[in-house]
Amino acid sequence: MASIKDILIDMKNMSELMVDLAYSAVLFNSKDAAEEVLKLENRVNSLNYEIKTQSLLAARSKDDAERLTALLEIAEAAESIANAAEDLADIVIKGIKPHPVFKRVMEESDEMITGVKVKSSSELCNKSLGELLLDNRTGMRVIAIRRYDSWIYGPNKHTVLLEDDVLLAKGTETGSEILIQIADGELSFDDLSDIVDEIDDN
Repeated sequence: MASIKDILIDMKNMSELMVDLAYSAVLFNSKDAAEEVLKLENRVNSLNYEIKTQSLLAARSKDDAERLTALLEIAEAAESIANAAEDLADIVIKGIKPHPVFKRVMEESDEMITGVKVKSSSELCNKSLGELLLDNRTGMRVIAIRRYDSWIYGPNKHTVLLEDDVLLAKGTETGSEILIQIADGELSFDDLSDIVDEIDDN
């Protein structure tokens, strides 16, 4: 049985992933991503129930109960975030097209979500996320990968990128421009420092 700490970590990670996937679903009108949000929401609900059960079993005194109450409030907050992500995903599920203002808002936010396709000439091809260190090199975090007709959600350092993979990545505008060029095979990691300097000068 997972510990209360492990359950909270899972709830935090899942609720964060759900928000990213929900925005991606609306931005790219992806029902697959929206449906995955709904599945994750059910999982978060189950984890919230599990943490409540374990807290009741663990409380042996009033002091224990007070300490556990704070953890339960965190779990409730994570579930509230998950519910909000579900509301966003429902927009796509119901076939409602977002207003054009939504796309402009996403483009002007501090962080943006970008979809890029990995070409055979790209340095990303046939390498794991752990090898590529995209977070450090580009400032972009891959949150999901569409491979043919299926999706990989929450990829980890062992996930290998293949030709024609479509990456959903989150990060800065500068990082997005760099990642697009790398995925297209127009830019190598050796060229990164020069490109970053050029963009910063503009």
